[in-house]
Amino acid sequence: MTMEMLGVDIGGTGIKGAPVDLSDGAFLAERFRVDTPHPSTPDAVAEVVRQVVDHFGWTGPLGVTFPGVVINGVTMSAANVSKSWIGQDAEALFARATGRPVTLVNDADAAGIAEMRLGAGRNRGGTVVLLTLGTGIGSALFSDGVLVPNTEFGHLELHGHDAESRASAKAREDHDLSWEKWAKRLSDYMRHLEGLISPSLIIVGGGVSKKAEKFVPFIEGVRAPIVPATLVNNAGIVGAAMAGAAAHAPGTTGPDHARSAVRRAASPSLLVPRRRTAERNARACAARQPRRAEGGAARFSR
Repeated sequence: MTMEMLGVDIGGTGIKGAPVDLSDGAFLAERFRVDTPHPSTPDAVAEVVRQVVDHFGWTGPLGVTFPGVVINGVTMSAANVSKSWIGQDAEALFARATGRPVTLVNDADAAGIAEMRLGAGRNRGGTVVLLTLGTGIGSALFSDGVLVPNTEFGHLELHGHDAESRASAKAREDHDLSWEKWAKRLSDYMRHLEGLISPSLIIVGGGVSKKAEKFVPFIEGVRAPIVPATLVNNAGIVGAAMAGAAAHAPGTTGPDHARSAVRRAASPSLLVPRRRTAERNARACAARQPRRAEGGAARFSR
């Protein structure tokens, strides 16, 4: 995998990017940020992405995040940006605007990739979920280090409402909730989520994760350990860069192969034991293939 890649993170209020050292997630230049245009139409946002790319003089492929469902490069939802994004081939749009190959990924999925590779989820197997608490609630789900994209758990119904309308960081501010009262809402939400996916670890991300000590200790009734993200607001840029590098790694052929590589970009170290297990299983199956005994009867070797 390339050890340096540009990541661009599109948010509802700002679009920011930086070249990333993929070995440790460090920025190789100071982050560059431009306000998200209003209205945040595809062409207007694409122009800002071009500005970010040109700011760094970047000439190679890059990774870009988007705050909504992304399927095969097409944006299928738009919670905090213009609804004209729905059904837009955004990956192709950004490629045309920048003149570079682009890999597009959901913003929470990108943050999850970064946290699983370098942060709080590093070397963790089983089912791990990252929840980004901000304007809404983004989510990234991993099974043995492999991304299950576009989960959108912030839109689970909770007490008759979208969960993010009650439990996001914005909801805490809008309703002037104390940290303890907000933690009670988070407890309800996380218990509901835990009943559906039984995670072995919950990572709390978003800017508010810097204040995790103010609310995480008050979350009750959740079996899974809850830990704050370590990359905080840099996770989107870092994860975008990792996705771009995975999609354009040597030997990656065709869009399907590239998207599979992105899903596995989070923690390739976890895949080594799985490959070895598969190899052992293959050898065991080969050893048990039927062999022809004298007299013509098929027997299994032991």
